[in-house]
Amino acid sequence: MRGGRIRRRTRKHRLRISMKKKAKDRKKGNRVRARELPKKVCAALERLGIPRAGATIGVAVSGGADSVALLRLLVEVRDRLCKKNTMEIAVTHFNHQLRGRAADEDERFVRRLAEKLGLQFYVGSVDVAEAAKRGRRNLEDAGRRERYAYFARLQREGCVDWVATAHTMDDQAETVLAHALRGSGLAGLRGIHPVTGCVVRPLLGVRRAELRAYLKLHAQKWREDASNQDTTKNRARIRKTLIPLLEKSFQPKVVAHLAGLAESAREDEEFLNAEAERRLAEIREDGDGVTRVTVQELFGKREISDEDLQNKFPRRGLSERGENAYFDAMSGRMVRKLVREYKTRDGELGAEHVASVRELAWQGENGKSLELPGGVEVRKERNTLVFLAREAAREKMKRSGKAASSASFLEYEYEIKLRDGVATAPVALLKRAFLFTEIDWPRERRETNEMRAVLDCAGLQFPLVLRNWRPGDRLQPAGRRNAHKLKRLLNEKGISRWERNGWPVLTSGGEVIWSRGFPVAAKHATGEKTEAALAIDEEAL
Repeated sequence: MRGGRIRRRTRKHRLRISMKKKAKDRKKGNRVRARELPKKVCAALERLGIPRAGATIGVAVSGGADSVALLRLLVEVRDRLCKKNTMEIAVTHFNHQLRGRAADEDERFVRRLAEKLGLQFYVGSVDVAEAAKRGRRNLEDAGRRERYAYFARLQREGCVDWVATAHTMDDQAETVLAHALRGSGLAGLRGIHPVTGCVVRPLLGVRRAELRAYLKLHAQKWREDASNQDTTKNRARIRKTLIPLLEKSFQPKVVAHLAGLAESAREDEEFLNAEAERRLAEIREDGDGVTRVTVQELFGKREISDEDLQNKFPRRGLSERGENAYFDAMSGRMVRKLVREYKTRDGELGAEHVASVRELAWQGENGKSLELPGGVEVRKERNTLVFLAREAAREKMKRSGKAASSASFLEYEYEIKLRDGVATAPVALLKRAFLFTEIDWPRERRETNEMRAVLDCAGLQFPLVLRNWRPGDRLQPAGRRNAHKLKRLLNEKGISRWERNGWPVLTSGGEVIWSRGFPVAAKHATGEKTEAALAIDEEAL
């Protein structure tokens, strides 16, 4: 019994010794790597296209260990390793006004550090809590937006050429995990980009522990942000709980592996996005503030099976054929690009939104529409999707004097009076002109295209009126036994409610005798007894 206790104590003692040895080895390894950090950072800067002769890098210093280490590293890099490409260094600090006195002390700490190193100091300050409330965002998102807006302003004003931030390999791993847990696709697995606008991140290949070892090596103090320890926040839980668990129980190199995954995803995503842009440029049709893309060109020329219909819309189950696999990879990216172009306000497009666009394309009825985040609207017009900014469309209707909340018909009315047998009606709202020409029917009958609308002049009551169609309009096209509501005829022809807005009709004595896309009224159609006819042509203004 006693021997058993001794053996158990001996095992625990050996385990403690082993753990202490591993911790000691890690610290020793971090100190060794810390001495190599300046060369590593210099190589990262050159790989990112920095430094350039005469360039000024503003270092974003919060006062925390990572940003203070980045500042000290860049000063050392400038003084020892990059003499051929001399760069200037400035210190930037952004006060979020979220932590009261502690935030002010952070600012004073960074200011004193800049003075000690003889560097220019820039400081910005915004009440992020108020900005978040005003923009209806969470604090983290609002803080990031305000901070990066400040960096961009520094560049615009010529204070700096670049702003370096201290995002590390650990930050990259946390970001990839956070995006994966949120259900992100390949785009989210890209994580933090090495360069975004004027912002560069030279420490994405460096661990936090290495930076702290570097600071201790140089006896450099830093400030701790207590909010980083708040495990009620998802990011802090990933940092403090999930990653240590993965390192201990699954894979000691999980941080490096996640960072490698981000780099691979970024390379693949850049290629796929470039291909999607090339493809979209080939198939899009822009005009009048909208973009039109046919369903087949956007989502692929595929047949829809009964199984697909049960699943509501074609998904990756159809990707066994190479052509459909290509469209599956491209279509979502093309939709996202179009939505970004037409966004008028904040809003994040998720995978479920792209799926809704796909469902509208394959199964939506003609004339249906879909609202997407950012104030973007997608409309189905027969076999075409139309992308537009919803607010811009409403503003356009307001400028034309129409109420945006109603059906918003484009209303116009022109009297057609022939002069020397000719009349023209330019309809600015439609950006079309309608030409009316009196012709000698027996002589020009054979020369008249069958698709051209031609009315028998006998029985017409001048002046004729060209106007937009209205609810209740009826027409009996030649070849039909009865008159029908024009709305029904438009539905039969597949004209969506968007396309029919302002649809032109011609009346004689208040009776509809012609409408675009249909044969003329039966009682006014040309025949054997016709002597003079009125031809209707349409062209762009």
